[in-house]
Amino acid sequence: MVILIRYGEIHLKGLNRPQFERRLKDNIKIVLKEFKGINIKRINGRFILFGFDENYIDDISEKLKNVFGIHSFSIALETDKDYENVKKESLRMFWDAVNKAGAKTFKVAAKRSDKSYKFDTMELIRELGGYLFENTNGISVDVKNPDITLNVEIREMAYIYTDIILCRGGLPVGCNGKAALLLSGGIDSPVSGYMTMKRGVLIECIHFYSFPYTGELAKQKVIDLCKILSGFGGGIRLHIVPFTEIQKEIFEKCPNSELTIIMRRFMMKIADRIAAANECSALITGESIGQVASQTLESLNCTNTVTNLPVIRPVICFDKQEIIEIAKDIDTFETSILPYEDCCTVFTPKRPVTHPNLERIVNSEQVLDTETLIKSAVENTEMIVVKG
Repeated sequence: MVILIRYGEIHLKGLNRPQFERRLKDNIKIVLKEFKGINIKRINGRFILFGFDENYIDDISEKLKNVFGIHSFSIALETDKDYENVKKESLRMFWDAVNKAGAKTFKVAAKRSDKSYKFDTMELIRELGGYLFENTNGISVDVKNPDITLNVEIREMAYIYTDIILCRGGLPVGCNGKAALLLSGGIDSPVSGYMTMKRGVLIECIHFYSFPYTGELAKQKVIDLCKILSGFGGGIRLHIVPFTEIQKEIFEKCPNSELTIIMRRFMMKIADRIAAANECSALITGESIGQVASQTLESLNCTNTVTNLPVIRPVICFDKQEIIEIAKDIDTFETSILPYEDCCTVFTPKRPVTHPNLERIVNSEQVLDTETLIKSAVENTEMIVVKG
């Protein structure tokens, strides 16, 4: 038994394709490192996974579903291309599938990358379909809507399978650089991290921690979210920034209505420095236009001006329900809604400004010792590596 792994978008990468294939292979190894004996080989347009303990095939399958870059995979029988062996193994795979599914109809599908094979594709389908029909009772052929499709791929070897398990697609994490995700602990930012990782970007997470106003359970919540995200691309480095003193200074010295936007500007300034120190090429946030006061277009413009890095906002035009549906799909939703406050809910103004004037905001910040506050926060940041 082997696992036949297919990738989609990587096929379009031209001369850079080997680089993407190597990255995908490495990521598969990382995600499956707990399973002993696994080997991976590349054939034309596929990876073959072999050498694993078949008792763990369900666990391996669950891990593979979340590896970005994999379009789909199949659990397959591998045999040499001798047609008698292909027939024998096809019948064995066929009966296993029939008994499992209680199927009444079937068809055969074939792919033939080896053009020297004794049958062309249509001949192989006819020959093998006739053989299976002759050696089964009560199973009829239905080429339009069969209960079972027996697939045969003729490559360096022959691969026989019935199920195609769809995965998340995208590009292998790490093939498109690295970015820093501002991870709040809410619903939106983990979804933004997931969506950016799907485009091949490795992420580092930055969380602003306001102890004692936010406690250890809030911190653990963010660690748990990182664990979930790490299942899509290996370990994630989490930077936990002490933010209490900054929030106190803003609360005491700045206009109440401007607290949130000034706080967001400090977050972006700190994230910018952490990103630069860790070779990140962009920042990622979970902001969505108009969702809260700090996410109007004017507010976003005020936060953008404090960083020279690109700011990726994957959910910028999503409504809340769309974001929630993705969060449920990637299993972050239940963790995100745990009732532990994050720093964004501390010192919340009663009437936050929704259309801030940049010049006025900059002027309000003049009373703060910005450089000292930022330097202290960065120097006292805790970094931990989170693995799924």
